[in-house]
Amino acid sequence: MTAVDLPAVPRVLIAEADPWSGDLLKQVLLNVRCDARVDLCADGQAAQGLLSAKPYDLIIADWELPGVDGLSLLRAVRQRKRDPMQPFILLSVRSDSASVREALPLAPTAYLTKPLNMEGLTQRLQGLLLGADQEVSYEMPVLAPGMTLWRFLEHRREIADGAPLLTDVQSAVKASLTPEGLDLKQLEEQLRTDPQVTAVLISAANSAAQHHGAGVQTLSQALYQLGAGQSMNLILGMTLKRTARLSDQALTDYAERYWALSLHTAQYGRTLARLLDLDHERCYCAGLLHRLGDLALLRCLQEWKQEGGELDDQEAIGDALERFGAAYGSALRTRWRMPLELRDLIASIYQLGGGVYSREALVMNLAAQLARLGEHEGVEEIARCKSARLLKVGLPELTRLRKG
Repeated sequence: MTAVDLPAVPRVLIAEADPWSGDLLKQVLLNVRCDARVDLCADGQAAQGLLSAKPYDLIIADWELPGVDGLSLLRAVRQRKRDPMQPFILLSVRSDSASVREALPLAPTAYLTKPLNMEGLTQRLQGLLLGADQEVSYEMPVLAPGMTLWRFLEHRREIADGAPLLTDVQSAVKASLTPEGLDLKQLEEQLRTDPQVTAVLISAANSAAQHHGAGVQTLSQALYQLGAGQSMNLILGMTLKRTARLSDQALTDYAERYWALSLHTAQYGRTLARLLDLDHERCYCAGLLHRLGDLALLRCLQEWKQEGGELDDQEAIGDALERFGAAYGSALRTRWRMPLELRDLIASIYQLGGGVYSREALVMNLAAQLARLGEHEGVEEIARCKSARLLKVGLPELTRLRKG
């Protein structure tokens, strides 16, 4: 495919078993051609069916697909003897010379090894999907006639997958290009205060393609499970999807408030867990993630406004948060396959259920009460609550925590 015969609107097939990697590939591609029609599939048989049913302008496939692998797909495509040759990007974890020699006779347009170099992939896609000096733009979507805010938010709950990113976009892009030089401990320190990044990396590490053994429940565990290369690629994918922060001041005020509450809850949870010799990293993650649904909802409210919807005052924002915030959080934790133990800790931040409580759950409930205290409020009432009594954390310890 050359600049001469570029399609007006390209159709692209991405065959990738790992859902996170497939989503990343889709986002990188749409960042190059926002108008592209993209089909995603997770195995070779599904890819064969799509190739038989539709004409594609570009195919991106992983060699390690289950069932029919990517190399077999490439072989089948080449047997059709299309002229000009159909563009086909083959991805693989195999970087040995024998594998490369096996693929070369089938003339892949590109053979890219994982973890992917995003700059190299972007350049390949630009060469295949854009003509010289060509730019592609599209109009912002508009609301369907008769669409109400509540219906809009119900629909967005089914597809919303994130919240305002705190990770700096430029830093994420730069780091993704040279992940082999990253120190995972240093990377953890840079990312630990970003709830969306933390949630996505934990979820990715627990996905079927990555998860072996005990469930991953902390950012540190996720980074070491995924490795620097895949971690940075996932972060880059998120930054590509959400390069803009909240632009409406009223929404920003709410986001900053919820973010501060999340961070303070996480910090109190970690300090209390350390004091009681408990899993402080897991407690920190639970605190950081517990308002993720509210943050995701605020971004959806921004999308509502960008598409022409009205959001008159802070009371309307508050009503939306009260009605949908918890549901968004629950949907995200389910969709991202958060481990059950982590979900239970998050639930304990809001209230303690019946029955026996784990000490970590009591810690998070107590941490949330401390985080919600006003600037001039004391801790005397909190010292009398169930969580403090069961943990045997008294007024002196709580006072020191509050001052620290």
